[in-house]
Amino acid sequence: MDSQTKSSTVADTVAALKGVPTREELLEMLSKEVVDITFTKLNGDERTMKCSLIPSMLPPAQRDDKLSQTKIRNLEEKVIVVWMVGETHEKSGWRSFRYDRIKKAEIDVWYGNGHAEGGAY
Repeated sequence: MDSQTKSSTVADTVAALKGVPTREELLEMLSKEVVDITFTKLNGDERTMKCSLIPSMLPPAQRDDKLSQTKIRNLEEKVIVVWMVGETHEKSGWRSFRYDRIKKAEIDVWYGNGHAEGGAY
């Protein structure tokens, strides 16, 4: 077994034990849905963030905003960069979290997204 296959197997096992999607599954979810991600911040606080990578929800790529560029967002394997969907107390914007700190990832069913019969984008 080569090292990439071995690390993929370990990552899949860890994701299954934690009850979260693999990194690839999470990126796929984010590309189609608004997802509520619960994770532990670097300072130890827990946070839940409503976020997505649905192309029609993302702002246009800007030269001076590196995170708006897909190739830049995909450089770091341990960090996932997402578009945070603004709520009343927070503004929309690019945010990131470490994949290994995820506690839960759930499709935001109240947002009305991601399904052919109800998607708004």
